[in-house]
Amino acid sequence: VQLQASGGGLVQAGGSLRLSCAASGRTFSSYTMGWFRQAPGKEREFVAGINRSGGATDYADSVKGRFTISRDNAKNTVYLQMNSLKPEDTAVYFCAADTTYRYRAPRVGYEYDYWGQGTLVTVSS
Repeated sequence: VQLQASGGGLVQAGGSLRLSCAASGRTFSSYTMGWFRQAPGKEREFVAGINRSGGATDYADSVKGRFTISRDNAKNTVYLQMNSLKPEDTAVYFCAADTTYRYRAPRVGYEYDYWGQGTLVTVSS
């Protein structure tokens, strides 16, 4: 499985970005998907997750109400819509795939089997 994240860039505080993560292979619909981020000098942290069908989502408290995760299984793609961006959202964002069946996406990185290369989001104040 290969994951390709895109959509990062430079945006002013209060602005929006939509990240995309395209997956290879024909079994994307069986993967639980997650977005994580890592800011300079900080550990990687969970941002959002979505189960196979898209019927269950989960968010870190820091992004709840501002970010929305979604997926299009027909396009093998998961999205992260980020609104009301803050400077503290600046980080490299990674998408990840978990091939184990779960109702909800895990919040810990070691549960995920495949990772994308990351896309940089910079929010200026």
